[in-house]
Amino acid sequence: MTQTLAIVGGSGLSDLANFEIINTHEITTPWGMPSDKIFELSYESLKFYFLPRHSSSHSISPSKVNYRANIDAFRQLNITDVLSLSAVGSLKKEINPGKFVIIDQYIDQTKMRHSSFFDDGIVVHVSMAYPTDPELMIIAENSLIDSNIDYQKGGTYLCMEGPQFSSLAESMLYKSWNCDVIGMTNMPEAKLCREADIRYVSIGMVTDYDCWNEGYSNVEVNNVLEILESNTKQSKKMIRMFINHYSNQKIENKLDIHKSIVTPLKDIKKDTIIKLKNILPKLYSSVIEKAKT
Repeated sequence: MTQTLAIVGGSGLSDLANFEIINTHEITTPWGMPSDKIFELSYESLKFYFLPRHSSSHSISPSKVNYRANIDAFRQLNITDVLSLSAVGSLKKEINPGKFVIIDQYIDQTKMRHSSFFDDGIVVHVSMAYPTDPELMIIAENSLIDSNIDYQKGGTYLCMEGPQFSSLAESMLYKSWNCDVIGMTNMPEAKLCREADIRYVSIGMVTDYDCWNEGYSNVEVNNVLEILESNTKQSKKMIRMFINHYSNQKIENKLDIHKSIVTPLKDIKKDTIIKLKNILPKLYSSVIEKAKT
């Protein structure tokens, strides 16, 4: 499969107006509708896709994002790689607002979300030891260097439920866990990409110090909008660099979700196999398509 990139834009990045839109895709999935149309864009004859995570009008709360539909739609477009961009708060003094962090680890504290495709008559265990792709992380780092953006390579992202910001007690707890940044959207996005055999990398764009820092003791939207706007401008510059580096590098595919299926194939319900046809295409073709012949 030809490697194909999708960019997921978080708060402040609901469009990529400086890129040429060559097509839009309104895709239905077994899990419902994605956050928005998926935009097919070009940059210097290079094609990629873009999806605003919260919709173009930023009307979808972090807990209400249909993450499963988003990732299933990516599979339907044969997307192999995802660059996720999102606003985050800092849990360390040295990670100042305006800095970008290439995430490599996660702690999931969400409670209200569907975090797996495999919850109906099938058991599949995937490793999440290393959620982000190392080659995509290198591309991200080179892109940030070329864009002259202050960054940190590697960091733990605490994903909270939201949409409220954390309490002081929560912020101090997460800081004591040695987390680097806090956000509301990378989980279950990273988990679902792994389940769908899509390589994933996330860059957190720091907007504030969260409420653990006495100087930022009351995190409010008004306090972060100026930094958010600056980060958005920087991210669009970085995206160009990322696309250039990505197009020049062949990434080895080390994923194969089919090897993680625990349930005997004969015991998986037909309806489940059909629902998962985009996520487990080998299973679908070997069972459903074979039965047609």
